[in-house]
Formats: sequence, structure tokens, C-alpha cells
Amino acid sequence: MPSATSFASEIEEPPDSPITVSPISPSCFANVPPTIYFASSKEKDNTETQEEICDWAGTWGKHMKSSAFRLVQDYQKVNHFPGSFHFGRKDKLWQNVSRMAARYGRAFNFIPETYVLPQDAKNLKNAWERSGSKKNWIIKPPASARGTGIHVIHKWSQIPKKQPVVVQRYLSAPFLINDTKFDLRLYVLLTSFDPLRIYVYDDGLVRFASVKYSKAQHSLGDRFMHLTNYSINKRSASYTSNEDETICQGHKWSLKALWGYLEKQGIDTKTLWSSLVDIIIKTIISCECHVWRLVKYNTKSRYSCFELFGFDILLDKNLRPWLLEVNISPSLHSNSLLDTNIKGNLVKDMLNIAGYQVPNKIGSHSLQASLLKRFGISTSQTKSLCMNKVLHRWRKTPKEKQKHLRYEKQDLGSLSGILEELTPDDVRILMEGEDEYQRRGSFIRVFPTPTSHSYHQYFDCLHYYNRLLDAWEHRVSGDRLVGQFLPITSHTYLVDS
Repeated sequence: MPSATSFASEIEEPPDSPITVSPISPSCFANVPPTIYFASSKEKDNTETQEEICDWAGTWGKHMKSSAFRLVQDYQKVNHFPGSFHFGRKDKLWQNVSRMAARYGRAFNFIPETYVLPQDAKNLKNAWERSGSKKNWIIKPPASARGTGIHVIHKWSQIPKKQPVVVQRYLSAPFLINDTKFDLRLYVLLTSFDPLRIYVYDDGLVRFASVKYSKAQHSLGDRFMHLTNYSINKRSASYTSNEDETICQGHKWSLKALWGYLEKQGIDTKTLWSSLVDIIIKTIISCECHVWRLVKYNTKSRYSCFELFGFDILLDKNLRPWLLEVNISPSLHSNSLLDTNIKGNLVKDMLNIAGYQVPNKIGSHSLQASLLKRFGISTSQTKSLCMNKVLHRWRKTPKEKQKHLRYEKQDLGSLSGILEELTPDDVRILMEGEDEYQRRGSFIRVFPTPTSHSYHQYFDCLHYYNRLLDAWEHRVSGDRLVGQFLPITSHTYLVDS
């Protein structure tokens, strides 16, 4: 794993007159340690260091095996959750969502008809024969990215016989702009699975194919026409880049630019956005039970994990959104000024929401000492400004366990008393959520919200913390500042009991 020096607190953006900012973000609550503030290039802090550090506080990398998360210390943070392959693998994603569709019907009918081979070969053959030659299909490897191995087909002989693949009904009537197919890349941040907290970035990317669309079968092999992946279309001779995220030109737009374009066509973008958020929440709930168990079994602390997902969604000719795939390592490379402006702010806000804290008493103390120096924290301030591990622990007292069991057995209409006698563990969860909400930047929290209880019916098991936060959202929805004044009468929420 990389050293802490690989973790920059400055995100590349177009240069401008820098604004000096504090290197730390204070909590909304007394005696709660601050988090490290990540700045853009339009901002700068007054601390610099080139010192090599032999330990690490955060790392950004590929997904690890679930068992590897057990090696992550409680002062360290990684950019994945154990089990997030349930989203990222196309076969797993389909199995999870189709399980929900079988249970709840049309509410989860947002992925095109899919078959996982070889096990679904017989069912695919039957579906193929029913549709005859009128329908096209698309082949995808179950665990690849950037368009690798994806092909549109119309003959049974084109299906690989020996390798595992996902075969999906091809959406042959997409919504077109300038006669060209496109998809949406939405950025979704999960900071916790227990309780579940979901954020969606308020901007994203609109990625166009570089050749005008045709339904003709002889065109099915043209990947520049039928696939929207930037990694493919950038190689097309007709690809045109776009440097301005406010302008609708070229083969990549910003999501906000698309909204402006659609509104001029008289399209209700607020309703469309709500349908996109609905798909995101339901997709995450579809996989939640699997990831929840792996997180609880393999992590030492609530502090350890967060994850950014890239949701790829296609609009059909009726503006109905269809989920194509979920990326667990979406590209954050910037190949244009448009990319830099969107992704630079995205990364800054993501890292600030994630909430990195200065570690307290670790290893040889080299990491702590270096970070203390970098952020201008004196030794005498260590207790108040460095991490308090009690705030992030999984462990609960017998009394707290009893309260969890009591409310998890109650129906959803009987939660009015859950906030009346808050335990120290309750207070820690609520403070964590409120502090995180205040650091959200341009991310929008879509779960929990005052209205997200409508999704509770879809959970395999609605755990206690989700019930607690739902009750809290109802209480503070009229005045968010209430969240900064929890009824704390002692500091027991900060003490290891």
C-alpha cells in the first residue's frame, strides 16, 4: 500500500488566485476532533512537507479481497468496501437486482433483460427463439471495464461457447441528440453501509458515441456508433473534444449542460433526475445485505471505508433510464479542461466528506508526528485535535445492544421513541452523520432524507442505525441546525465504556 505522501491535499484545477484556507475542518460538536481539509488549487493551506513517512493514513487503489480489509488499522482509510464487487461485476449486479425484481416487480425493472452464461444458456436460447431475428443482443464480459470485450450481435453463432459472458437485450431505441447515442456517468459516494448513507454528485459526464446512430444490422460491428465509452470513442477519427463544461458541443458534455439543453426542449429534468436517483438507491439496496455482512466481518471500525461508484445510465427514446453497469473504480483522469473542472471538484468534495482525521498514538508515531507538524498541531493539542477511536468503534454496551434488538423487532410505524433516550452510541452515529452532511460540498445526500423511508420496504433487514437516522431526519428536516445541538449532558459519548 502507498505511503501517506502519495495522498495529496491539493486537487489539480485551473490556476486562479489562491485563497488561503485552514488545513483542518472543525466538527459541529464540542470535543469532537476535526477532519483534514482537502483544498483545490484555487485554495491553498499554509502547510507544506516533503518528509517521507513510513506509515499511511489513507490509500486510493484497486479493490482488495474482503479478507485483506482485516489488515487495515482503525486509523487507516481505504477507498472501497469489502464486497463491493456485488455492484461492479455485471453478473453479480444482475443477480442482485433481478432477485429484487422477482420480489417487487416493475419497481426494479431498470436493467435490460440479462442472461449469465453458461448457467443461463437454456433460458437465453428460449428467449432468443421467441424474439427471432427482430432483436439484437449485446455481449459483455462479467468483470471488465472501458468497453473491453463488448459487442452487439444478432446471430446465435456470435455467442462465445466456452468463456463466461453476460448477454443482455440491446436497447435499440435510445434517446438521441444530434442523431447520436449517449449515456450518463453519475458519481455516487457511499460513506457507510451501517447506517446506509448515499450521496450523488450534482454534476457528471454525458458521453457520446462518435458516429451517428443507425439500426441497420450491417452497422452492428461499428463500436464508435453503438458504444459510448470514452476510452473507445477517443480513438475515432470523428471524435471531437470539449473544453468547456458549460457548452453543449463535441462528444463529451457535463451533466449540467445536458440539463440546460433538455430544458430548452421542454423536458422536465427534475422528474428525470428523481428517476435517476431512484435507480441509484434501489441498486444499492439490492446489494446492501451482501456488503453489510462483509463489512461487519472484515473491518475494525466505521472509519475504515468509503467508496465512489460510477453509475452508467442510458435513456431510451421515451426518456426512461436504464442502468447499464456500475464501476467500482471510475476513472478520475482528466483529459480535458471539462474533465478537470468536474472531476477536480468531485475529488476534493469526496475526500472532505470521507473525513480523514489525524491519527492518535500509532506505530512508531512517525506518521502522527509528521501530520501534526503539517497541520500545525502542537503536542499539547493532540488529545483534542487527533482521532478519538471511540467515535468510530463497532462495539456496543449490553444496554445499547438491547435497544437495537428492541427497535429492530418493531414495525416501521413504531419508531417515535427511538430518539427519546439516546445512548452514547446513538449520539456518536448522529454526530458523525451531521458532521459529514456539513462537509458534503456539491454532493447531494439522497439517503437518508426526510422522505427516504419509502425505500425501507425493500431492505432484507432494516437495521437499527437506518431506523435511528430516519427518525432523526424527520426531526431535523425543518431546521438542519437542530442537528448541531444534540441533547448531550455528559461526555460519555467520547469515553470508552
